[in-house]
Amino acid sequence: MPARFFPADPARLHLVLMLMLTFSTGVIDAVGYLGLDRVFTANMTGNVVILGMALMGGDNLPVLGPVVALAGFMVGALISGRTLRTVPSGWAHRTTGLLAGVGVVMAAVAIALLSGVTPRNNEPLTVAITGVLAVAMGVQAATARHLNVKDVSTVVVTSTITGLAADSRFGAGTHPFWSRRIAAVGLIMAGAAVGTGLLQIHLGLGVLVTALITLFVALVGRNAVTRRDAAAPAVDPGARVVSG
Repeated sequence: MPARFFPADPARLHLVLMLMLTFSTGVIDAVGYLGLDRVFTANMTGNVVILGMALMGGDNLPVLGPVVALAGFMVGALISGRTLRTVPSGWAHRTTGLLAGVGVVMAAVAIALLSGVTPRNNEPLTVAITGVLAVAMGVQAATARHLNVKDVSTVVVTSTITGLAADSRFGAGTHPFWSRRIAAVGLIMAGAAVGTGLLQIHLGLGVLVTALITLFVALVGRNAVTRRDAAAPAVDPGARVVSG
């Protein structure tokens, strides 16, 4: 089982899994920005900035794509929030289901692209793919947020870089979580580099890699939850508590 090669401690396991998703976010954002008309499907800060410049006519920037991405991302986050609203913070079976759903959706998009569906010079198809990927990334981001891994949101590293600098030896001097912060920044950058390289081969490859990583993360998380439940002491429903 893949979980055997990952930390047994839930906090460390969640950190490793969220760092993997951070890398995959870099991949999919490179694919989106370079292959889907300069639109981010995960980094909504970038879309807000692009949209603001586009509304003022800046450099023929897209308007519809960022709007669709923003709306789709919010829908995805809403779906995740609604699904997890009664679930305590941490990994649960619903977490697995949400991330598996993200992986399946992205795999379907990748297969369609690799099968010959091409959004080039087809704005409606480009916008549709952007929307689908944005919904998936919204689900991922909100699910990662529910896991509450400090300084690893999987979709943005601005606050991570802020904390890294502000808490460094030359700042506040506390420097907590410095290793995970550096890892998050490096992995999202590495993911973007890999996504750009894959885009030179085929648009669908970056989406496929992201799908496979997400499905793998869901599988490892599911195995961890299964082992945790199996190790939990059984409760006899017929047992009576005697006081006094």
